[in-house]
Amino acid sequence: MGKLENHTVEFKQSWHDEYLKTIAAFANTEGGIMYIGCDDRGVVIGLEKSETKKLLEDLPNKIRSKLGITPFVQEEIRNGKSLLNIKVLCSSFPVSCDGKFYIRVGSTTQELSGLELSSFLLEKTGDSWDELPTSVRIDQLEEVLDTESIEKFKVLARQRLPLIEQDTTRIILQKLNLITKDGRLTRACILLFGKNPQRYFISAYSKAGRFKNNTIILDTVEVKGNLFQQLDGILEAIKKNINVMFDTSVRELSLEGVARREIWDYPLDALREAAINALVHRDYLDTSSSIEVRIYDDELILSNPGKLMPPLTIEQLKEKHSGRQRNPLIATVFYYANFIESWGSGTLKMINLCKEQNLPEPEFAEQKEGLGQFTVVFHKDIFNEEELRKRGLNERQIKAVKYVKEKGKITNREYQEISKISERTATRDLFDLVIKKIFVQVGSTGKGTNYILKTP
Repeated sequence: MGKLENHTVEFKQSWHDEYLKTIAAFANTEGGIMYIGCDDRGVVIGLEKSETKKLLEDLPNKIRSKLGITPFVQEEIRNGKSLLNIKVLCSSFPVSCDGKFYIRVGSTTQELSGLELSSFLLEKTGDSWDELPTSVRIDQLEEVLDTESIEKFKVLARQRLPLIEQDTTRIILQKLNLITKDGRLTRACILLFGKNPQRYFISAYSKAGRFKNNTIILDTVEVKGNLFQQLDGILEAIKKNINVMFDTSVRELSLEGVARREIWDYPLDALREAAINALVHRDYLDTSSSIEVRIYDDELILSNPGKLMPPLTIEQLKEKHSGRQRNPLIATVFYYANFIESWGSGTLKMINLCKEQNLPEPEFAEQKEGLGQFTVVFHKDIFNEEELRKRGLNERQIKAVKYVKEKGKITNREYQEISKISERTATRDLFDLVIKKIFVQVGSTGKGTNYILKTP
């Protein structure tokens, strides 16, 4: 056979009941096939006919009685040798083996525990964390909920819920499915509109920090309150720690009259989109982490607990996409509030807004260990090394860009000296940098010619 084991394939020389864990793991992940009668490289060793016959009779019943699932067990003949394959479909419900739950990670079978188990069970049972009820009952609305936030939502939701301002708070919450049938407030309700959600969910807050480097912190802010308040607080903390210029060539008409257009280090709408995504999609099961914004001289990093919801991948974030919602009630309320334009458009909006401001595309990354973490990195410098490599610059040209960033300009002679190259090669490299709109040539010929960075 000559295959390698992976998350959907396992090879065993003979059957042992401990392999029921792997069968359960297949069912809990994406399904899979276990081959009995192969070595760990997939080479067929074969089974005795009597053993094959006994397993064909025993295994379906054993798996059904122990795991509650029905596999497909059949004999195969390869190169004249008998082997058994056990095909397991992905289960729509959680499958346990001796009271424990397992999943496949790569070619290994791993037991789930703690937060990972809680997250898995929620996912498999079809419930989401934000739909679950709290101990707060409907007659405690005035005591627990923030009236100002609810009134703000009414204004924001006018376009998509035209008659909302005529409804009472109780009716609004019921229409948004934020109250359970037995009259208790959901977790989403507390997070969205609560006066003090951290009383119930201690880690459901955000942090923003201004860093000189990884060890020197210049400013730090904890942003608490409900999700609407946190969104405002995150953006205020960011604006406090990034720079703004005024474009004097463009004037915009506002209610107050003509105003100069503000240009921030990063487009505020892109940062707002990233903050909304973090608040809506974070995994609130993770009580050890919060949403974090780390602001450095040349980049801004926004991260939230939680992996992407499968089958969504990092690559798909750069195109129109759809996917399952980790917190569907929270996502729906943010949609009605006009904070989400349409499903799957947020990351595209971030990319396009950065391009419009002549900045590099934001980077999306995912840490998959445990409950995971999702990160967006915004780069302020369009001439950072990674971006230069993407534009096809060679090592000499990258060195020249760094030189100009430090010195302000470079000549052909200086370029020759720092890279130890001929005048002809230097001229070709510099011309290429001008064509790629990295450098601007100042002066026409001779010693008076300098090259400077092209400004956005």
